[in-house]
Amino acid sequence: MFSKFFWLFFIIIIFSSCEKESQILTEEISEPEIKIVDKKPEIDLTKAQIKAKEALEFCKKNNLNTDFAILIDMSLHSGVKRFVVWDFNESEISNQYLVGHGCGTNSWSSDESKENTKFSNEDGSHLSSLGKYKLGERGHSDWGIGVKYLMHGMEKTNNNALKRFIVFHSWEMMSDEEIYPKGSPEGWGCPTISNNAMKKIDGLLQKSEKPMLMWIYN
Repeated sequence: MFSKFFWLFFIIIIFSSCEKESQILTEEISEPEIKIVDKKPEIDLTKAQIKAKEALEFCKKNNLNTDFAILIDMSLHSGVKRFVVWDFNESEISNQYLVGHGCGTNSWSSDESKENTKFSNEDGSHLSSLGKYKLGERGHSDWGIGVKYLMHGMEKTNNNALKRFIVFHSWEMMSDEEIYPKGSPEGWGCPTISNNAMKKIDGLLQKSEKPMLMWIYN
């Protein structure tokens, strides 16, 4: 009788030990957890090329600069460089920068609409407007490096720009480098860039014999 119990106890121990070893082995060979990381968005070059081709024809018809234009793709996250200086002669991007947009009903200087930019042409909306602009007179700004350019809206979607005091200027809060997944600070509708970026753009604009096109699209 004792012998039977001994062998039964022995079998149970052996079975339990094998089960534990099997569990350990399964844990060791199990696949590691795969973490999904969001890919940082970037300028769609094909889209930019199509816009640039249309922009060049527009510049020719409206006596604007046909060497360079500013293209801003507002469909992109505000923490990546969506402001480009397009070189018509070389058919390529000359420079690329961060640019801020209007906050609307969100908090001023926040990045609440970094992924979902809204637009309006209404005065008091504090939103940016889509469309083609002629960059006009250079003047003094209380922001950034102290330089601003008037923005003459040339379409129904942005023809209230002057009335709304929408101008192109720099802002100390804007970064030189991409800050994704964070977004750029949002103002009251003006396209804003960093001080260092503005110094470069200002030099280009001052050398231009004709007004330059700024096209904000999504």
